[in-house]
Amino acid sequence: MRIATGFLTVATLTAATACSTSDRPAHVKGPTVAAAAASTRPSETLEPLLQQALPNVKGKTFTSAIVDFPPNASALPHRHGQAFVYAYVLEGTVRSQLAGKPVRTYHQGDNWVEPPGAHHVLTENTSPTKRAKLLVVFVSHTGDKLKVDDPKS
Repeated sequence: MRIATGFLTVATLTAATACSTSDRPAHVKGPTVAAAAASTRPSETLEPLLQQALPNVKGKTFTSAIVDFPPNASALPHRHGQAFVYAYVLEGTVRSQLAGKPVRTYHQGDNWVEPPGAHHVLTENTSPTKRAKLLVVFVSHTGDKLKVDDPKS
């Protein structure tokens, strides 16, 4: 019975994810779930909340999103193109490192900014049992992808 319930849960989540990703804004290109095949750890999901062209800055778009890290989740190394990024920890604890910078640990209520072109070499939920969530705001060139994973080596 547990196995059947598990399969039903996975099928329900898969269907819900398929529905939610098809409704995302056209500006958000590519998958919202990082490729889990590259790692045995779970990966993060990015759910866009609001997306709007900035009326006083031609060619720029404001996007807010929730990034959800299940327990022990890790993101693949990635970049956010030329977007200016602001992040706020809604819950949990996240460890992050930009190339050439020290590893930083952020707890609920902490926030930070990232410059355009920053390279994330580490982004992970530090807890094996609790999820972590971020509110992330991007100011990007209209039409740019919000997250681009590094090419596989």
